[in-house]
Amino acid sequence: MGRKTVAAPSPPAAPADREAVARTRGLNLRFPDGAHVVRGVDIEIGRGEILGLVGESGSGKTMLGHALLGLAPAGAELTGEAWLGDVEMVAADSETRREARRRRAGAVFQDPMTSLNPTMKIGRQVAEAADSAAAVEESLRQVGFPEPDRRIHQYPHELSGGLRQRVMIAMAIARRPSLVLLDEPTTALDVTLQRTTLRLLAELRDELGMAMLFITHDLAVAAELVDRVAVMYGGRIAEIGSPDDVFVSPSHPYTAGLLASRHALAGADAETELATLRGEPLDPRQPPPGCPFAPRCDFVREACLAAVPALRPAASHPGLDACIRSAEIELRPRRQAVAAAPATASAVLSGGAALELVGVEKAFSSRRHEQQAVAGVSLTIPRSGSLALVGASGCGKTTTLRIAVGLEQADAGDVRHAPGGRPQMVFQDAGASLTPWMTIGAMLRERLRGEGLDKLAQRRRVEETLALVGLSAEVAAARPGRLSGGQRQRAALARAVIVPPTLLACDEPTSALDVSLAAVAINLLRKLRRELDVALLFVTHDLAVARAVADEIAVMSEGRIVERGSAAEVLAHPSSEKTRELLEAVPTMEREWL
Repeated sequence: MGRKTVAAPSPPAAPADREAVARTRGLNLRFPDGAHVVRGVDIEIGRGEILGLVGESGSGKTMLGHALLGLAPAGAELTGEAWLGDVEMVAADSETRREARRRRAGAVFQDPMTSLNPTMKIGRQVAEAADSAAAVEESLRQVGFPEPDRRIHQYPHELSGGLRQRVMIAMAIARRPSLVLLDEPTTALDVTLQRTTLRLLAELRDELGMAMLFITHDLAVAAELVDRVAVMYGGRIAEIGSPDDVFVSPSHPYTAGLLASRHALAGADAETELATLRGEPLDPRQPPPGCPFAPRCDFVREACLAAVPALRPAASHPGLDACIRSAEIELRPRRQAVAAAPATASAVLSGGAALELVGVEKAFSSRRHEQQAVAGVSLTIPRSGSLALVGASGCGKTTTLRIAVGLEQADAGDVRHAPGGRPQMVFQDAGASLTPWMTIGAMLRERLRGEGLDKLAQRRRVEETLALVGLSAEVAAARPGRLSGGQRQRAALARAVIVPPTLLACDEPTSALDVSLAAVAINLLRKLRRELDVALLFVTHDLAVARAVADEIAVMSEGRIVERGSAAEVLAHPSSEKTRELLEAVPTMEREWL
């Protein structure tokens, strides 16, 4: 069946019953180094509409959101049109842009601690964003901020992560803007706080009628909240439509690849390899000819390289796609079978334990009070075994992990490791954990000191370890800043395992990654576990990731383990109320509560 020839609307229009409050036409953003991060984007956002932007890191989501508000980074060139109401933000002078943003737009970002002033009380910060004391009170009421009379006198560090995010939302809506930009507002939150925040945003949209541009790398979060979703790749819109259409019947190969990479809670386990997108995300300094996704696409043909495809009516739903072959190809998200399953817990128990914690206690004291972070935790991980610690923020899981690898000293209890390589840690932000002025090769060789290897043997070990994590030997000569986010994560893993440890401790290593890179990281951790006989202690608030990585799951609450068992059993038949709360909060691809 041939592609329809009906002309697509330009820009992709807001719903007919909603007046557009923001729109772009031919919007471009370029950096002095040649990076073209937003490439001719046309979109509209209707009054009261929530438009989602999804895509991998580096796809241009955040830059598009900022460009729409006329916020070009220093030195960058912004061209085309970006309308906020009746103000064209690209051509307007700085004062006009500032006033338009102040009156018509609000913004909420991923980490409230970096957005809030740590030296200023909460009440003053909300007051700066509002027009009056009454507006401060009303905004805090609307976001469900508890005990506002008392808490407005507190500083950001005295609030929980969820309350800090509510403060940011209150500041964003204080002047009743027509548009709120939300850039990964739930990424740093555990699943229970995430669900609460999504409910709040939906309620605010219904109550106040404001539009929202919701940027996220979590497809399930987008599916639960947004009215329309735009999938971005290489600075362009690859596909746009309702989430019920785009996420059920994707029309662009990139969208199908993202969906295949999504680690669904119901399906993934530690023996099923997750499908991943091949290759690396596009380098905006060197875009390919034609379709930006062509180098990674399984369906590429010569015609795909001839010209950049424009948005046109999609082949599989009423929205739009930018693929010239979407009417001829069948897209079906799938999982791949793993070639070799990891060792089972029963197979490795005879080899002894990689880690034992017995009655571990840890408290942190301040001038005002003492907090018991870990209260009598006991656990064992067998050699080559894997255990995921899950729980809400503040439950004690990261402190337990830090005690396990020796980064924190327990107040009481025993910590025992198997003989062999020292436990190694992999952090959430791989870029921050790599020394920026050292090459990857130098960092790996530094770990080999004391191994008794000559220079040739060190070089071979470096190349073998890079190959093990899926990196070329050339990466050894690169510094972290020249690598993509996925490459930095793999380099951090290479540094951790170049001297094989008995235990690899991972603190939220996938929480900041988009779905395709998270799938790559999960598959790699399984490979390292199989090939190096290493045990995994994995901290996460994502139950889908926990099931995909671990043989066993331990659920923590208030410093204690409240449930432990096989991953399949804990998730299918939870015995603890805390586990049930976490499961109920997991985002799905359906709108159960809107």
